[in-house]
Amino acid sequence: MTVTDEMTGRSGGRSVVEDLAASGGLDELFERIDSGQVELTGSDGLLPALLKETLERGLAAELTEHLGYEKGEPTAVARGNARNGTTAKTISSEVGSFEIEVPRDRAGSFTPRLVRKGQRRMDGLDAMIISLYAGGMTVREIRHHLDSTLGVELSAGTISKITDAVCDAVLEWQDRPLEEFYPVIYLDAIRVKIRDQGRVSNRAAHIAVGVDMEGIKHVLGIWVQADEGASFWAHVCAELANRGVNDVLIVCCDGLTGLAEAVEATWPDSVVQTCVVHLIRSSMRFVAYQDRKRVAAALKPVCTAASEDAASSALAEFAASPLGARYPDTVGVWERAWERFTPFLAFPPALRRVIYTTNSIESLNYQLRKVSKNRGHFPNDTAAVKLLWLAICNIEDKRALERERDRGKPAGKRRAKPRLVEGQTTTNWKQALAQLTTAYPDRINPYL
Repeated sequence: MTVTDEMTGRSGGRSVVEDLAASGGLDELFERIDSGQVELTGSDGLLPALLKETLERGLAAELTEHLGYEKGEPTAVARGNARNGTTAKTISSEVGSFEIEVPRDRAGSFTPRLVRKGQRRMDGLDAMIISLYAGGMTVREIRHHLDSTLGVELSAGTISKITDAVCDAVLEWQDRPLEEFYPVIYLDAIRVKIRDQGRVSNRAAHIAVGVDMEGIKHVLGIWVQADEGASFWAHVCAELANRGVNDVLIVCCDGLTGLAEAVEATWPDSVVQTCVVHLIRSSMRFVAYQDRKRVAAALKPVCTAASEDAASSALAEFAASPLGARYPDTVGVWERAWERFTPFLAFPPALRRVIYTTNSIESLNYQLRKVSKNRGHFPNDTAAVKLLWLAICNIEDKRALERERDRGKPAGKRRAKPRLVEGQTTTNWKQALAQLTTAYPDRINPYL
C-alpha cells in the first residue's frame, strides 16, 4: 500500500481499480458486463475466473519455492525433484464454483498452503454458510440459496457438517470461567421445538445474563431442558457457581414457583427480585380487555410507591375500589408475590430502572425467537444451543457494525442500538452501582 493509500484509508485493491477506471482500462469490460456478455458470479463468472488465476499463480509460486528453481530451468533433473504436471480440483467459493489446476512434484512432498490438500471450499464460503445459518435459514434453504445465486452445489450433509464445526466453540463458551461477582443476573427461558424419539415436543432454553461491575452484559450460558422448573434453575445456578460465580447481589427473574428458593440455595445472601412487568402481566390475565388500561393505571401507585408501607396502602385502596372488587384475583396475584416484590421498593430510582424488569434479557429472547421460529423443530438439544449461540454472536456483530458506522457522529444522529450481549456502560448503571455500593459496601467493595 502506498503512503497516499494509508492517508486516505483506501485499500491497495481499491486504489488499483480506481486507477484503471480513471484511465479507461475497464471501459471495455464494463460494456461487456452491461450488455450481459460477462457475468460477475457463478461457475462462468468474472470473479471466479479471477480467483482461479490468482490461486493457480499462487500455487505455482509455492511449488517454485518448494523445489528451489524456476519453471523451465535446465538444471531441474540434477536437483532430485521436479515438477510433475497438475491435478484438477473443483473449488466452491462465495463467488461461485470453479476448477483449478494444482501443481504436483515427482517426490510427492509438496504440501500447498494456499489451497490445502483435501480442501474443496474456500474459507469465506464456510463463513458465509455459518452466517446464513445464524440468520435463521435452514440447511435446505442455504443449499437452494447457494445454488440459485452462486451456482455452488453442496449437499445438505456438507452444509450441516460446516455448521457443526462451531460445536467445539460452543462447548468452550459454555464451560468458560466466569467472574467471581455479578451485581445483577437476569434469568429467563424461551420455548423451542425439539424432536425426540420421533416426536416433536416443546422444551425450555434457559438463558442467564449477568451484568458485571462495569455495567457490561454477558450471556453466561444456554441450557435446554424439557420444562422450565425451579429444580432445573437450581442446577443452572449450581453450574454457574462451579464456573466461578461466588456471589450475586440481585437476581431478577419471573414469578416461577420455587425459583427464589432455588437461587438462594446457591447464593443465600442474594436478593431475588420478581420482574414487575411479569407480575403486572400475570395480574392482567383476570381482567377484561376493556378494563385493562384502567386497572393498569390503578396499579401504578403500587409499582411507583416510595416505600413498602405506601405500596401496601395503594394495593389496599385498589382492593377496596370498584375495580378491585370486580377483579379480586388480580389483588390475589399481588398479595401472593408480595414478599418477592417488596425488595424492589427499597432501592432508589436509578437502581429500580435496572432491576424492575427482565427486559434486558427479554430483548435478547425476542431476537432469538425471530431466528428459531423459521424452523419447525430441531433434531436435538445440541442443534438448538448451536443456533442460539450463533444467533447471539450474529446479533452482536450486526450491532457492532452499526456502531462503527455511527462513530464520530453527534449523539443525536446516532441510530445504532446499544450492545445486546456485552453492553456499553450507561449513566443509569453508573448511578445504580454507586447506590448499590452505598447500600451493600461489605458485598461490593471486595470486588471493586
